[in-house]
Amino acid sequence: MKKNKSNIEKSHTLACERYAGHGVDVGRALDILATVPVSLHCWQGDDVGGFENFGCGLGGGLVATGNYPGKARTPDELRGDLDEAFSLIPGKHRLNLHAFYGEFGGKRVDRNEIAPEHYKNWIAWAKKSGIGLDFNPTCFSHPKAADGFTLSHRDKAIRQFWIEHCIRSREIGTAMGEALGKPCVTNIWIPDGMKDTPADRQSPRARLAESLDTIFKKPISPTLNLDAVEPKLFGIGSESYVVGSHEFYLGYAVSRQKLLTLDAGHYHPTESISDKITCALQFLPEILLHVSRGVRWDSDHVVILNDDLLAIAREIVANGFVNRVHIGLDYFDASINRVAAWTIGARNMVRALLIALLEPTAKLRGAEAAGDFTTRLALQEELKSLPFGAVWDFYCEARNVPVGEDWLSEVKRYEKDVLAKRTQ
Repeated sequence: MKKNKSNIEKSHTLACERYAGHGVDVGRALDILATVPVSLHCWQGDDVGGFENFGCGLGGGLVATGNYPGKARTPDELRGDLDEAFSLIPGKHRLNLHAFYGEFGGKRVDRNEIAPEHYKNWIAWAKKSGIGLDFNPTCFSHPKAADGFTLSHRDKAIRQFWIEHCIRSREIGTAMGEALGKPCVTNIWIPDGMKDTPADRQSPRARLAESLDTIFKKPISPTLNLDAVEPKLFGIGSESYVVGSHEFYLGYAVSRQKLLTLDAGHYHPTESISDKITCALQFLPEILLHVSRGVRWDSDHVVILNDDLLAIAREIVANGFVNRVHIGLDYFDASINRVAAWTIGARNMVRALLIALLEPTAKLRGAEAAGDFTTRLALQEELKSLPFGAVWDFYCEARNVPVGEDWLSEVKRYEKDVLAKRTQ
């Protein structure tokens, strides 16, 4: 049932008074929130399928589980589903695109041949929608990645193939940034690793560093494209050894001043990337986040409003890193409505940022600096019951998106009218 606008405004007014008592300006918090984009990931819409046809499985240790009906089969269907999701998420956001989502006109265009022209429809769509684009080379789901190695491959010819793919990906990211007037973050993740204990850990890492240096040799203005590198703890088929580990890419990013990508699912289950944000930003100007939810492993579940997400948002906001952290989502759940998966995850990411913006950080830090840890703990607990939900509802109403669970009825309508008519 649609929420009453008058009640939303009354609840918001009362909430503002409560927060003002803690020295928090709710209006300012909402103004800041409106400037923070979240980059939705295109691969949630079609289970990481892409629009190539190389006859390969997903590969790279990636698994999409479930067979919920209605996944996107064409670029136009995927863009339509994204339009629906964006209409349900407050604020102006971005899209993160993988290379194998290009439009190749029915021709076989190999990864080392991709060019900006293959993404012109995506760029036109983004321009019309007023959103920015991010980009990723696709170093999986390809015959030349079948043995689990790409940029660190011992075969120089295969290595060169993937180097060229990544170079072209940077050129595409640059074209996107230039066309849209917003820098594109081009992020490199590779699946390279071994299932069992390797005899030589050094050589693949030396080859990877050399490959990356070749890829990044051509300077590109950061106003157009930002380079990011993404580590991982392990994957299916790389349980014992990952060439691009956290330590490798941390060293590489700091020494070359590239963005380090922190993926919430790429670490030990007891680790949180929130604690790594302030570490990385001591030595790097900017970082990229891939916000996901791992359940026992890098399972890429839909992001929920849990402690991990709240901690990530707080570290960004409380430390003044809003302009130094690029936030992207990264999960794929084929067991539920895919538009709903986007909507749930993105709304939770924005909601977590709002909660962080409503924190009286100066008050908490003042107690901590005075050695009054009792007050710090007491306030941290009392803040959990402040009426952030009333502020969230007001923000959604003000941004002309559904309030509360009202978005779900729109997704159900879209499923009935659009998704249910698709045949796989």
